This record gives sequence, structure tokens and C-alpha cells, in this order.
Amino acid sequence: MNAILVSGHKTVPEIRTVALPSPGAGQVRIRIEACGLNFADLLMIEGTYQDTPAPPFILGMELSGTVEALGPGVTGPTPGSRVAVMAGQGGLAEYGCFDASSCLPLPDAMSFEEAAGFQIAYGTSHLALSRRAALQAGETLLVLGAAGGVGLTAVEIGAIMGARVIAVARGAEKLGAAERAGAHHLLDSDDPDLVQKLRDLGGADVVYDPVGGEGFATALRATRPEGRILVIGFASGSLPKIPANHLLVKNVSVLGFYWGGYMRFRPDALRDSLAELLDWYARGRLRPHLSHVLPLDRTVEGLTLLRERKSTGKVVIRTRAAPVS
Repeated sequence: MNAILVSGHKTVPEIRTVALPSPGAGQVRIRIEACGLNFADLLMIEGTYQDTPAPPFILGMELSGTVEALGPGVTGPTPGSRVAVMAGQGGLAEYGCFDASSCLPLPDAMSFEEAAGFQIAYGTSHLALSRRAALQAGETLLVLGAAGGVGLTAVEIGAIMGARVIAVARGAEKLGAAERAGAHHLLDSDDPDLVQKLRDLGGADVVYDPVGGEGFATALRATRPEGRILVIGFASGSLPKIPANHLLVKNVSVLGFYWGGYMRFRPDALRDSLAELLDWYARGRLRPHLSHVLPLDRTVEGLTLLRERKSTGKVVIRTRAAPVS
């Protein structure tokens, strides 16, 4: 089968022919149809992600496809079932073997492309906003990187939860995507008067920050007393310096959030979150935005779109030449 292999950290991933895997105990083999790309994939290539596997490994954290075969001791999901899997690695291939317990059944109306980019982006925003930040209807939510893979879902989910959403992104195209996702106010991240404009809007009760760097400092200056800042990631490539004295004076909380960690210490919270999100999707409340859908042999191009922040929403890779549904 064809797969995207990382042969060593800091090397360019390559498409390779590798052996077809056989499912082990507790596993299923999936005929993979699509795989969502994530910023964490870039960190894995560099060897700096907190859960980076040892090379060589097949890239691709989240995927969708059809169950093809069951390993020993597995009774379901049955062959032919349409599922999504948060695997951590192995998604950028034509087939893969994954734990049966990690398979998420898909609504009939959800395409493989949508499913491949759904779990991490929507799961991150929903659990972060609802559980960690306890966002309430009527509060103001400030979303940095608001047109990115997770940022756009934070805008959408925040609006559904009844918040007033301020979206910060670079350029008219990205701000337009945030507006279509439900943002009430749009601000350009390059605006030299950004802090003052945030203050003119009344500041933020909750900040959703997948960017880090100077964006964090800007958001902190515009956070209301007793506000909560969610640290989601560092797409800027720069870790923010958090002035503890400012937190003290303003009574502000900084909350770390890593969605993948919930698989280990609170899988029930993660499952409940995804169940609610899939219900919202089935009821037409969520509209996943796919910026680019590319074939497997253009994976490096897709990763470059993420690295250079030229995409909005999700970049998804089709692992097969034939159209998927």
C-alpha cells in the first residue's frame, strides 16, 4: 500500500510503498479514505511534539474510512462500518490498523472528508470552551488565529454557545471565513491599534489562543478582570511569556488545554463532548469548513499550507485516487 513515511526527524515526508498491515488483538483494519492534517503533524516531523513517535512512522493523526477486517477478540464495529479514528499516527496511508475502541461511528450525512478533519478541531474547541473555560451565554469570547483549523471551530462553537465572538485573523479573506462561521466582530491581527480596538469592544471574558507569542500578550492586555485565557497551541512558533504579576493584579486565569490528554485521564469527557458535537452536526448546527482537499501525493503541499498559514479551516488529504463520499 502507499503511505506517507517520516524516515527521520527534520526530513521531508515521502510517499512510500509499505506492507499491508494485519490487525492484532483488539484492533480493526480500516480502508482509509481521508486524513486531516494538523499543526501537530509539523511538530512531529521536527521531533518537537509531546507525543512524537520514533521514526520511521506513518504520518497522520486523524482519519476516516471503512472497517475492513477485525483482529482477534474483536466483535465490532462490523466490517463495512463508516468510522473516524483519532490515531495519533498512521492516517496518511491507504490502510491502517487501529484499536477498535477508538473508532467513532459516522452520521450517514457526514462525508469522509468532513469526518477526517472533525475530531481534533471541533473536539479541542468544544471541550476547551465548555469544560476548561466554562464559557457562558452572553460572555465575550476572543479567538486568535480565528480562521485556522481550530480557531474557526472555536468561533462557530462559541457562537452556538451564545457568546459574543470577536475574531482576530490576518487579512480580509480569513476574516470573511470567521464571519461566515458566526463571528460578531472582526479585527485584523496586523492592526497596530489592535489592543485599543479590543478594549473599545469591552475586552474579553474568555480568550482562545492557538497562536501564542505576541498574540498572547495582546490578548492579556484586553482581558477583563476574572477573565480566562485558554492556551491551545503555539502556531506562531513562539511560546508566550506569562507575567504572573499581571495575572495577580487583573485576577486573570491562564488555562492549559491538550485535547489528546483526555484520552488518557478523562476519556468519558472526550466521548461526551464528541457525542454532543455529532448531534449538533446531525441537526445542521455545524458546518465544517475544508480549505483544501488534496490527493496523497500532494501531502507535502498540504503541510506547507499549514506551515505558511495559507489555509482556512481544515486541510484534508484523500488517500485514494477515487472520489470519496
